[in-house]
Amino acid sequence: MRRLPIVSAALLSCLPAFAFAEPPARTNPPGELQFADQFERDETFPGKEELGEGWTTNSPWRAKGHQQVDLVEGSIHITRYPEADHGVAVFHPVDFADGTVQLKFRIGKGDQLGVDFADKSLKTVHAGHLCIANITLDKLVINDSKTGRMDLKIRDRILAKEKSPELTQLLKEKSAVFPLKLKADTWYQLQIQITGNQMTVSIDGAEVGRLESEGIAHPTKKHIALAVKKEAWVDDVQIWKAK
Repeated sequence: MRRLPIVSAALLSCLPAFAFAEPPARTNPPGELQFADQFERDETFPGKEELGEGWTTNSPWRAKGHQQVDLVEGSIHITRYPEADHGVAVFHPVDFADGTVQLKFRIGKGDQLGVDFADKSLKTVHAGHLCIANITLDKLVINDSKTGRMDLKIRDRILAKEKSPELTQLLKEKSAVFPLKLKADTWYQLQIQITGNQMTVSIDGAEVGRLESEGIAHPTKKHIALAVKKEAWVDDVQIWKAK
């Protein structure tokens, strides 16, 4: 496993925040476009969670069936229901070993958006979690979940509140944290590219973090989940397959 620093926190603090009146034009990654959705539609019945285009959510079993995702003016508004026992997860199938996810997002103060890659047929990890990029206004966290905290044996140790130096070091090696300086309630362009054992994250065309770790190279990514703890907006999703 190798963490690749992009820029020091001191240097980053001297740079302007990621904010553009219009995000720069994207260069489409190599490979096959598997899926694209601009959410230019409405639900059949107001108040009913009806995303269409292959999207599903965890609302039926985590929020007692209450609506947590709404189609609003060509985007999706994701809001955790007050009585939900888990953050919101919005799923879509994918099929690649190497590939890229691009989307636009907007979050507020205290909010978080994760893009989680999973293979539920993999029974050695909790819920098939493979790797994830989590974004808040002030940081990006990339995790190798497969060989880190979602490995069932490692997860049991975490749930048992083990505090050993060996476990602490293992978890540290499976994660990388990078400072960000995003503005609240502002749209940004996100790209997450997976190539072999490496995940690279870019915002508005600028690379902001990268992690190399063996779990990222899992050969079958079967779905993504947009993971939201509180509230987020998402638009213009594209999924590309390189391998």
